[in-house]
Amino acid sequence: MVLKEFLNQIIAGDCREVLSELPAKSADLIVTSPPYGSRRKNSYGGIHPDHYVEWFLPISLELKRVLKDTGSFILNIKENVEKGERHTYVIELVLQMRMQGWLWTEDYVWHKKNCYPGKWPNRFRDAWEHCFHFTKQHQFAMYQDAVRVPMGDWKEKRLRRLSETDMRRDNSRAQSGFGKRIANWVGREFAYPTNVLHLATECSNRGHSAAFPLELPTWFIQLLTKPGDVVFDPFIGSGTTAIAAAKLHRHFVGIEIDAMFVKLAKERLRAEEAGKSIPLILPEYANE
Repeated sequence: MVLKEFLNQIIAGDCREVLSELPAKSADLIVTSPPYGSRRKNSYGGIHPDHYVEWFLPISLELKRVLKDTGSFILNIKENVEKGERHTYVIELVLQMRMQGWLWTEDYVWHKKNCYPGKWPNRFRDAWEHCFHFTKQHQFAMYQDAVRVPMGDWKEKRLRRLSETDMRRDNSRAQSGFGKRIANWVGREFAYPTNVLHLATECSNRGHSAAFPLELPTWFIQLLTKPGDVVFDPFIGSGTTAIAAAKLHRHFVGIEIDAMFVKLAKERLRAEEAGKSIPLILPEYANE
């Protein structure tokens, strides 16, 4: 379990030092967006892409220790451009984390649906980012029904006339083991989403130059935890992950190195609580 003094706290400090104080196998979900390679150096620092993997691997090893065996780690990160080409530090990091024993379970794509147009030499504006899903084992906690979406127009169009193939399980021609029976969806109001999350960016940025939208951690918290679980963010910034967790009756633990952002995160939490938009986390939710 997480020591009670850490529960629902924003801890000021460097996660490379604070992580060692957290008990092993105490977090149900880790969701975070660390500083990207050399991005926004003036606002919250940055790691040079050439040294990023070396910097992050000790952190990911500690995160692996802190995560429960059935837990998940969601890493929001993206490549940057160095001298006209994409840097490979993200790819290298994924491969090195696999060497640490992490399973690269999935790569969700966060599509920034309100991304405004832009053009640079030889490329266009980025409109998406990775949300890598790592686990410690093949069997892990996942609550897919919590993130179902309305069937939409597909329900009226595709399901109106079913073919003979639609009425039986159609196995993959590539022998992947996957198959589908379209008729299973007749009469249903909700379906499971894809691995592309269409979410707007955080326009107001909450005093932080790289705050992700509340909906991003919210989606993963719903998918990968249940009420009373512990959600951990070692780079919590302005506190978005903590607010998302509290709104969903989960415990949170956050670490932030910048004192200004620690203050901002705590102010946001107090404001949300005072406005009753986040519930008080009751003692019966505490994990034993």
